[in-house]
Amino acid sequence: VQLQAFGGGLVQAGGSLRLSCAASGRSLHTYAGGWFRQAPEKEREFVSAISWVGGTRYSDSVKGRFTISRDNTKNMVYLQMNSLTPEDTAVYYCAADQYRDWDTPSRVSEYQYWGQGTLVTVSS
Repeated sequence: VQLQAFGGGLVQAGGSLRLSCAASGRSLHTYAGGWFRQAPEKEREFVSAISWVGGTRYSDSVKGRFTISRDNTKNMVYLQMNSLTPEDTAVYYCAADQYRDWDTPSRVSEYQYWGQGTLVTVSS
């Protein structure tokens, strides 16, 4: 499975962005999808995950502001980010791996496939 994340950019605090993750090589139908982010000099951290039947999980820092979704017909996973703050500035990575229907893994080590990352910069 090859993943490509896109949709990052520069946005003012309070603004919104929608990240997309396009998968190729295999259907994501039985794959959980995840979003992680990595700020400068920090470890990669979990943002959100979606199971292949649509169950979701969010980190406390983004809950209520970000929404993860997927379109299995298009082999896509999305992350809608609202009410952005400068603390959300990071490179965002999408990830995927096969799991049971309701699983929403939240650890970096739980994903085998990764996209290249897309930079999100939130100005104050």
